[in-house]
Amino acid sequence: MKRFSAALILTGLLAGSAQAAQIFEKVGTFDAVFLKVPVGARSAGMGDAFVAVADDGSATYWNSAGIAHINRTEISFDHNSWIGGLLMEHFAYVFNLKQIPGTWAVDARSLTMDRQEVTDPYHPDGTGETFDAGYAAFGLTYSRYFTDKFSAGVTARYVTAGLADNSWHTITFDVGSLYDVGLSGIRIGMVIQNIGGNVKYDHGAEVTEADVRTSKMPTMFRVGISATPLGEGNNKLLTALEFSHPPDNKEHLNMGAEYQFNNYLFLRGGYKFGYDSENWAGGVGLRFPVSVKTKAQVDYAYSNMQSLSGAHRISVKFDF
Repeated sequence: MKRFSAALILTGLLAGSAQAAQIFEKVGTFDAVFLKVPVGARSAGMGDAFVAVADDGSATYWNSAGIAHINRTEISFDHNSWIGGLLMEHFAYVFNLKQIPGTWAVDARSLTMDRQEVTDPYHPDGTGETFDAGYAAFGLTYSRYFTDKFSAGVTARYVTAGLADNSWHTITFDVGSLYDVGLSGIRIGMVIQNIGGNVKYDHGAEVTEADVRTSKMPTMFRVGISATPLGEGNNKLLTALEFSHPPDNKEHLNMGAEYQFNNYLFLRGGYKFGYDSENWAGGVGLRFPVSVKTKAQVDYAYSNMQSLSGAHRISVKFDF
């Protein structure tokens, strides 16, 4: 009996170790991981549980189908003060064309860092030269309702990366859907992000083709559900739950909520499970008119990164 119990324990340990090894084997094998960094202070304040919400300009990241729910022209700007001094910016413009049914959007995203000093074995303190590195992505999104409850959308995105004199370019696609159940504001959202091929840096003629390693795009699957258990009068409560499967790590679970008062004040909170460094998040937002037809909304969110400190996000949007 003791031998049998020991065998079961050993089998469990080996299975767990094998699973951990499989996860670890995938870490660092994907490029353009900045495409996985969420955008938008509103979603961040809700713990990044947003794939089934996705009803503002950040839907160009979260779920392409979401822009079909925007019935006004919208312009949004997102700033993310990320860990390690990295800065991430996002811009989105959502609009309609009278000649074509559905909703369109264009967006741009960038991840930048301060210029770094060049070092080598003979100059560990720097050669006096500097280099920069960063990523950028430019997308075109189209979404429309196919029934009164179901919408779907697709995004085509041009992605480029640069490291000193080296660079690469590629095209990726996102495909998403949203279904409105019709009860208590329940919506189900799904998206597959960053569908694309392999990439490799262009090092120039001094490096042979055989010496250049290829990297894969971080294709990611998200599915979630949102509901509005409180939506009468001036008070509204939005809740959301999301499951995501990244290609280079274990599965993640996100949950969050947003309390809205009179469509003016927003309070948000969320929690993330299965992450190496992220856990709780919170945020606040204000919405107010700036002209007869134009309204503005300002959102702020803080995401706790434990030993990596935290990330601050600010978003501003205008709809008219």
